[in-house]
Amino acid sequence: MLIRREKPSDATPIAAVTRAAFGDGPEVPLIGWLREDEGWIPELSFVAEKDVTGEDVIGHVVCTRAYIGDVPALGLGPLSVHPDHQRSGVGKALMHTVIGAADALGERVVVLLGSPKYYCRYGFVLAEEFGITPPVAEWAPHFQARPLSTCGEVPSGAFRYSEPFNRI
Repeated sequence: MLIRREKPSDATPIAAVTRAAFGDGPEVPLIGWLREDEGWIPELSFVAEKDVTGEDVIGHVVCTRAYIGDVPALGLGPLSVHPDHQRSGVGKALMHTVIGAADALGERVVVLLGSPKYYCRYGFVLAEEFGITPPVAEWAPHFQARPLSTCGEVPSGAFRYSEPFNRI
């Protein structure tokens, strides 16, 4: 397996992996909308390839610009792994890559909506522990944050994803 930054020719394979992972959910159009948004950060969009030939994209993860109040933050997601490759370390490799890259870029905190049981292994805790509130109150039991090494004090306040998330 190889993890690398997304390139323009990956858009179709990423859509196929996302569709395989999520079916007809909103994640497939969301990826396209995010690419067109000012919150897109190309340095934080990664694919997993089955091998070094570059022919088989088997996973994808992205972080986009978000805010906690007026403080820049990152929103992680979607994370997509083709069902044939789930539970084989692909998601783990993508998560470690995107978190490491975000940290290297000097970002402060990554926020996501997902299973606490899954994401706790990457250092995520419920966002409410930092005083970060989700855009939708009902998300609180699944709304998580992970400070990065350059963070210092974690900002608190209302979290706001990039605009395309408002369309789903």
